[in-house]
Amino acid sequence: MKTITFYSAVLFLFLVSQTMFGQEGYQKKIEALKIEKQRIIEQEKDALKFEVRDINKRLEKGDISENEAKILKEEVAKQRALNIENRVAIIENRIALLERNKGDVLTLSEIDTIYGDRMRIGLLIDGKPAITFNSNHRKRKIKYDRRTYSDFVMAIGLNNALIEGQSLSDSPYKIGGSRFFEMGWQWRTRVFNNSNWLRFNYGFSFQFNGLKPDDNQIFVQNGDQTVLEEFEYDLDKSKFRMDNLVFPVHFEVGPSRLRKSERSMRYSIRDQFRLGFGGYGGFNLGTRQKLKYNRDGENVKDKLKRDYNSSDLIYGVSGYMGFDGVLLYLKYDLNPIFKDADVKQNNISLGLRFDI
Repeated sequence: MKTITFYSAVLFLFLVSQTMFGQEGYQKKIEALKIEKQRIIEQEKDALKFEVRDINKRLEKGDISENEAKILKEEVAKQRALNIENRVAIIENRIALLERNKGDVLTLSEIDTIYGDRMRIGLLIDGKPAITFNSNHRKRKIKYDRRTYSDFVMAIGLNNALIEGQSLSDSPYKIGGSRFFEMGWQWRTRVFNNSNWLRFNYGFSFQFNGLKPDDNQIFVQNGDQTVLEEFEYDLDKSKFRMDNLVFPVHFEVGPSRLRKSERSMRYSIRDQFRLGFGGYGGFNLGTRQKLKYNRDGENVKDKLKRDYNSSDLIYGVSGYMGFDGVLLYLKYDLNPIFKDADVKQNNISLGLRFDI
């Protein structure tokens, strides 16, 4: 339990730091916009100085009268003042938008910019169109309320086994060397019509659970029993892996932000805390053992793919917590690793999960 507590604390600190970095990101944007606002004012004032200097030169040459020069100066001063007002207002609105949404601001993509029954994709230089392409595609219909989203899921971390009558600290498997990897796809559906605090997540995943025996041991299948035995040669590597196809189901709770317009209504969980709990069920796709050792001066690599009496049906409980798409992830197989074993062993995994 001390090992699990330690790694949980480390992973939690990592999640907190990721959130802090995200907050610092939009704060830096705000600071840059404030600097840009000051540069706009200086730029327009410098431009006014050049225009006034040009008017004075024309006056000295006798091209214009003093009254005409006065009128021209008032016009350019008024124009530059309006330029400052308009350009600064744009910057101040962008700052307000970032502060209000904590940096999470929607932007238009190419497919969102539609004119009539044609879509226009263009290149802008200084706010003016330089190159424009018109496509003949019809206007894409945007669904007003989208309740289901999908994510690619990847997880990686430490793997081990809880053995009946033993603590995790007495495990015959290496704590740091035994690892797991998972990847799959999930769908996330909002449960209630007018609230997003509860989501139903479902999908499929491929799990690769690895165990590395300690003390120069390997797995040996003796009839309906699979046990650890000391190997006759010095092992450079001993790894046991179980490959599973499972179908996770989780209920997820957590806050979200509602963005509503005339065209769409969207709930966003970006940069929000998430807590999920549920389980999974599936099938064992294969079990294998990989050995590396030196036999009489010869380097040998054995890849043994056998049944090893491993469970055919895989089922367990799992949960996760974290912010945005970076989550602390824990899963525990309720089925034993080996069928009909004298001592029951259950696989347990702790790591990080990424919803991409």
